[in-house]
Amino acid sequence: MPFMNEILPDTAEAFGKLRDSIFEGGELDRKTKELIAIASSVLMRCQFCVDVHSQRAIAQGASKREIAEAIAVAMFIAGGSQLGWTNVYGENVYDIVFGEKKPEEPEKEKGCCCGN
Repeated sequence: MPFMNEILPDTAEAFGKLRDSIFEGGELDRKTKELIAIASSVLMRCQFCVDVHSQRAIAQGASKREIAEAIAVAMFIAGGSQLGWTNVYGENVYDIVFGEKKPEEPEKEKGCCCGN
């Protein structure tokens, strides 16, 4: 990221070292790491990173089909996360919206701005 080199050179250097420590060596081969980076970039909605990591994956021997599959995995994760995003609170939003029971009236003393 060229702007980081100029504005925050120490941060840019640290980021480069982090990148190198992740993408060089380790148990996963470089092609696999680039495919993971593509899927992650899709989820982070960074078009620049999708492009860069796709080019790097191709340079490491990835096919366009492998890149498409990495993107499909990201699409699946994104879609699935939307289906169950409220499960962390013990109840799925779709059960609340489409279920038979009516939600309780919010109490003003609860912590959230919406009363929950």
